[in-house]
Amino acid sequence: MKRIFNLRLEEFLALLFFIPSLLITIKANLYFIEMGMNIPRRYYGGLTRLAVTLALMIAFYYFVKYRPLWKYTWWLREVMPFLFCIAIYTNMHDTIGFVNPHDVHDTLIRIEEWLFGVQPVLWAQQFYHPWLTDYFSISYMNYFIIAVVVVLYLLIKNRPLEMRKVLIGTILSFYFGYFLYILFPAAPPRLTLAAEFTRDFSGGFITHMQNKLINLNPSSSRAAFPSLHCAVTLISLMYAFKYSKKLFFVLLVPGISLVLATVYLRHHYVVDIIAGFALAIFTYFVAPHIDNWWNNLRRKYATVDDRLLQLQEQEFTPHDTFVGSNT
Repeated sequence: MKRIFNLRLEEFLALLFFIPSLLITIKANLYFIEMGMNIPRRYYGGLTRLAVTLALMIAFYYFVKYRPLWKYTWWLREVMPFLFCIAIYTNMHDTIGFVNPHDVHDTLIRIEEWLFGVQPVLWAQQFYHPWLTDYFSISYMNYFIIAVVVVLYLLIKNRPLEMRKVLIGTILSFYFGYFLYILFPAAPPRLTLAAEFTRDFSGGFITHMQNKLINLNPSSSRAAFPSLHCAVTLISLMYAFKYSKKLFFVLLVPGISLVLATVYLRHHYVVDIIAGFALAIFTYFVAPHIDNWWNNLRRKYATVDDRLLQLQEQEFTPHDTFVGSNT
């Protein structure tokens, strides 16, 4: 119990999800070996990614325990769990089909038809234009920039408590999304409706590079519902609105463009977006309670000092900081 609660919530979750992610990735590789097939790049690459993640976790444990150059590097403890989360997310995204084979995308397609009388991704074909395709390709790739820019803003402004609240909300959005991926595996419309598209994209270098990344092994993708692109974008906008109205308005147009890009580029159904928004709103309000519950347990069981707990127990002012802390 003491070893567990010496970890922060996001650190514990990284360990908790790393193990099933590793086992599922191994299962995916064994499947292709048993079938006598070449292992697709994203599966054997997943093992490499997880090996690197494990090595970083071990180094991270050493860093947190012994705090070398802690005066200058305290912020690594805040951001590294997010990187672990992304590595686990990528592996889970690629291997959902090896966990739950009961796809739900046919149901999602019927819901779209019932709601709109048409498939939005097919309806959007009338707007295809090379410049618009490149614009939405850039917008879609802005995903990870939007996910971290609020955190970076608060880090630069030396507001560590607010920064961690954003990190916790973002990380929990990912982990909640993983569970929903497993419960509701769904292939994206670019695969399920491929035969019904009557127009192809035409764009420049950016669109071409994005399509190469997406098409590494598209048949394995079962991570459409909910749209974590939309969930993380919305929760980032919510935190930006809370902590910096100026930053919110800077991110608003890129955020809206990213949401539209998920349909235009055939990555998501509209119901995926609705589910992603619901997930973001749920996580935004639930994350502080989960974190407080965990920190209360840490105060009871933890055996090491954590500056985070000390800051939470006192009235925080702009002059309080992790910098220079030896604990």
